[in-house]
Amino acid sequence: MITIPYLTALTTYFSYGLLFAFGQFRDFFRKIVDWWSHSSLQGYAPICLGLEDFYIRRLYLRIQDCFNRPISSPPDAWFDVVERISNDNNKTLKRTTRVNRCLNLGSYNYLGFAAADEYCTPRVIETLRKFSASTCSTRVDGGTTTLHAELEECVANFVEKPAAIVFGMGYVTNSAILPVLIGKGGLIISDSLNHNSIVNGARGSGATIRVFQHNTPSHLEKVLRDQIAEGQPRTHRPWKKIIVVVEGIYSMEGELCKLPEIVSICKKYKAYVYLDEAHSIGAVGKTGRGVCELLSVDTADVDVMMGTFTKSFGSCGGYIAGSKELIQYLKYTCPAHLYATSVSPPAAQQIISSIKVILGEDGSSRGAQKLARIRENSNFFRSELQKMGFEVLGDNDSPVMPIMLYNPAKIPAFSRECLKRNVAVVTVAFPATPLLLARARICISAAHSREDLIKALEVISTVGDMVGVKYFPAEPKKQQLEGDRFKLD
Repeated sequence: MITIPYLTALTTYFSYGLLFAFGQFRDFFRKIVDWWSHSSLQGYAPICLGLEDFYIRRLYLRIQDCFNRPISSPPDAWFDVVERISNDNNKTLKRTTRVNRCLNLGSYNYLGFAAADEYCTPRVIETLRKFSASTCSTRVDGGTTTLHAELEECVANFVEKPAAIVFGMGYVTNSAILPVLIGKGGLIISDSLNHNSIVNGARGSGATIRVFQHNTPSHLEKVLRDQIAEGQPRTHRPWKKIIVVVEGIYSMEGELCKLPEIVSICKKYKAYVYLDEAHSIGAVGKTGRGVCELLSVDTADVDVMMGTFTKSFGSCGGYIAGSKELIQYLKYTCPAHLYATSVSPPAAQQIISSIKVILGEDGSSRGAQKLARIRENSNFFRSELQKMGFEVLGDNDSPVMPIMLYNPAKIPAFSRECLKRNVAVVTVAFPATPLLLARARICISAAHSREDLIKALEVISTVGDMVGVKYFPAEPKKQQLEGDRFKLD
């Protein structure tokens, strides 16, 4: 998937080894100090074992100022980042009253609906006055309003499925739905880089789990063929049900799913397709309908379509879309529908309004302009980063673009130096990624102007040279090439 240069891998391993050795050395002396102190909980097992939180204590705490940065404004193209200070070597951080106005390259605000919108915001405010901030009830009790029924119909029409059901949290949509769809005697075949919500949902289902190599249809077919031939463990009976779970855009890689090939294989072996479109719905496709539209896949060939409203729609929650029978079954059995508080009415109105803007039902062409802008911004930013020599993952049209950092020392250095120059970026490391594959994940928005992107590129280029994360030679600029050609002539 990612080929790490030998020298880079060697230095990264050495850096982690050094951190581990110093951490163990510090733990040794801490045990000596603690041996003299009296514990009032004699006989109790420790809640947190030393080795279990070793990574947090000895690695994460050193750089925790790079994460959980509080903001004090809407997550628009620019936002206010609150300054924090530490008086104990980063163990605790205290907020100050100072803020920095920073260019936002970390939020999932793909279409720019996270801030005030001329169409959405007045309707959300009116809904807040009419329905209040929360239903204070589950859907099956007093938590279903006219807005929820309208929202489910709106989502079903948008993703071109017969019916849909919505939930108050995107993460729960995956983790609560999979155990309802499949159980013991079933088989889940999951992409190796699927989101943690899918992993937890699959584990909680009780079904057998098999993993195929990331975005590799040929390996998926091999796994499917082998599992169908072998059957269930021990008994070798046929599987009751097989579900293949993939994502539209992989959030840590920025790659588009090879959906046409995967759908073709699932049809061949009679397996169901579960598609997670958290990062692709609303962000890609001519009319924002996700990877099915972008890759010309009939939505009828995708059995379960999942997505969230936290990215392109500027709201919260998630949805499942499918056949009417499937959605009716989920309404009777899914704990996230039966026991969890329903989506906040203002949040539901935000989703409905943003979908209307995307489809042009607000009477303007702003939705089409937003979709065109995010595509142009994403492809421009990605190509410029690659020209500078950065190792950038992902595909064209994807608004997610990870810049590989690798070395643990480069994670805080890249983040802090960008923040000093008023550019806020998100850095991601273990356990969200494999140990060696730390990265900075850039998220592009339709709200970014070309001037914003150029400023960000200048800062990232400067910091990239300073930190040493340009792993490829930069392309010569066109003006320089033309000048050299003139001299040769």
